[in-house]
Amino acid sequence: MSNLRKWALGATVMAAVAGTGCSSNPSNQQIGTAGGAVLGGVAGSAVTGGSTAGTVGGAAVGGLLGNEYGKRRDERR
Repeated sequence: MSNLRKWALGATVMAAVAGTGCSSNPSNQQIGTAGGAVLGGVAGSAVTGGSTAGTVGGAAVGGLLGNEYGKRRDERR
């Protein structure tokens, strides 16, 4: 794994963790966004052979999907 790819993946994970750490009790929407971004980044990296664009794109798509999933779970409360 190249240094740039490691840095991009690390930055994605840190951003997701920092986003959910802003409140004392995160909502399902926040948890879904962070989890989706991490999983999407890993999947995007794997599918594209580790390209930075694939990692970032996967994180963005995963974050959006996780956000929607979490929002729907919050609405069921």
